Amino acid sequence: MTTSSNLGSPIKVSVETFYVEGQSQPELDKYVFAYSVTIKNHSLCSAKLISRYWLITDANGKEIEVQGEGVVGEKPTIGPGESYKYTSGAVLDTPVGTMQGYYTLKNEFGTEFDAPINVFRLSLPNILH
Repeated sequence: MTTSSNLGSPIKVSVETFYVEGQSQPELDKYVFAYSVTIKNHSLCSAKLISRYWLITDANGKEIEVQGEGVVGEKPTIGPGESYKYTSGAVLDTPVGTMQGYYTLKNEFGTEFDAPINVFRLSLPNILH
């Protein structure tokens, strides 16, 4: 389990991670992780999530960039004081890695801004202390 929160932004992002043992194949260097993201709007106006950018890095330093519209097929509008939660996944070649990135949102006045997602760890349970 990992938590990431970005101070200084009106949009707070927290992440909880899980190792998906049933879908992983360590003998083939395939490690599957799920992550649940909660996006909380602490601003005074609504914000629509437009796109996402992720940088995924495994323990060997291999980097994968993922970008696209919305999240899990949705472009949610998050009202003041409201939260949006979704779960997705990542597959790594190593039992440990990291993710970080940002969401691009648009407020109700049409201004686009980025909400950073601080680096968080993906790892097998009990592999790191």
